[in-house]
Amino acid sequence: MRAWRALKSAGAAVLRDGVYALPSADEHRRTLEAVAADVNASGGRARLWARAQCEEDLRPLFDRSEGYAAWLTEAQRLRAALAAAGPPDASRRVQRLRRAFEQLVAIDFFPGEAQRQAAQVLQATEEALQRALAPGEPQPVSGAILRQDRQRFRGRTWATRARPWVDRMASAWLIRRFIDPQARFVWLASPADCPKRAVGFDFDGATFTHVGARVTFETLLAAFDLETSSLQRLGMIVHALDAGGVRPPEAAGVERVLAGMREAIPKDDQLLQAAAGVFEGLYIAFEKERTE
Repeated sequence: MRAWRALKSAGAAVLRDGVYALPSADEHRRTLEAVAADVNASGGRARLWARAQCEEDLRPLFDRSEGYAAWLTEAQRLRAALAAAGPPDASRRVQRLRRAFEQLVAIDFFPGEAQRQAAQVLQATEEALQRALAPGEPQPVSGAILRQDRQRFRGRTWATRARPWVDRMASAWLIRRFIDPQARFVWLASPADCPKRAVGFDFDGATFTHVGARVTFETLLAAFDLETSSLQRLGMIVHALDAGGVRPPEAAGVERVLAGMREAIPKDDQLLQAAAGVFEGLYIAFEKERTE
């Protein structure tokens, strides 16, 4: 049973009862060698053969179309649920969907249209989740990010959209932590409500918003010369959760904690205070790793 599970997990094709195949590759040979050694050490008997001729005739055995079809059905259900205002466990379900996709890709030795289609659906689903969690996300603007003098931004009122999600939470923490320790935050029902003397962030037309591929947190790092290694690591987490892309190992845990806080805390000032503890803890941990 242990051998069967290992072979199934590796994506081995079944040629007949007790005969399994994997495409020629060093990592697959190591997998089969490990299974064979385990079988032989347990009193069974296993042998390995290398097939010299072309693998074209075996490719149909590795067709993952059924797996992708089942995955796409689940993705469609989730997209429908998000369109209907989003289930309370949406973040967890999207994470589970991504893990299932990555598991399929790992054993899809001859990828084709099914994988490309699933990848596009996954991207669209993650974007739908972000829209559900943070409606009204700003559109990126083009151009250079100008360096700013922090002294000009001390003791200011900062304004952003109400019910903040990760980019606004992290940006507010960054502002108070490194730019304006006396910052006062105003939570806007609509960007049009932004006070004239307030410094707006993370909405269309704000002083600081998405620029090119950077989310607002990353724009602030560049504008105020804060691109240290620890803050850039935080920026990668914020970027992944706000705009998608490569997800650092910490991203899933941070997303789950912040989503829970957002559900549990109705007042935005209190939500920011709680979320600031998460970002402060991550920053201190990254700094400690850097200096050890």
